[in-house]
Amino acid sequence: MRRTSSRPEVNAGSMADIAFLLLIFFLVTAVIPKDQGINRKLPRPCPPGEICNVPIPERNILKIAINSKNEIMLDDEIVTISEVKDLTKNFIDNNGDGSCTYCNGDKSETLSDNPSKAVISLQSDRNANYNRFIEVQDELTQAYFELRKTYCESVLKRPIDKLSKEELQHVKGAYPFILSEAETR
Repeated sequence: MRRTSSRPEVNAGSMADIAFLLLIFFLVTAVIPKDQGINRKLPRPCPPGEICNVPIPERNILKIAINSKNEIMLDDEIVTISEVKDLTKNFIDNNGDGSCTYCNGDKSETLSDNPSKAVISLQSDRNANYNRFIEVQDELTQAYFELRKTYCESVLKRPIDKLSKEELQHVKGAYPFILSEAETR
């Protein structure tokens, strides 16, 4: 005579299938965060035989520094974050040497010669807040975007979002984003 167990048994054969289906479900539906950073194109290395250490006149450099108190200094003068964009635009679009036919600047002797010679030097203290650094970067980017947009509307007579790739390269050449992120101090 055979003894039967009074305990019911659970069929565990399909447990592996269920676990596998749950794993696939979570892999398919999970959102993987994408790290975002600042999109900057690094300069090309100097080709052999060429001189790349050309001195830049002081008037063509806009010095922006963020100190340990998160104050923004633009050419040794403390400014607010809201002033950075307009001061940068005035610096870039100055047309100090008169060679720029599309610039709308004041031709000041203390600001840049023209947009292709204007260099933005950004320095940040080690104790400065990263958010402040990004805010300044955003203001600089916005300044260049507005200058390029004005150029498209006044010179090319077209909105910036309707330009071809070649035309966009032409606009970027008219207002090149030359940024020097110096070593932190």
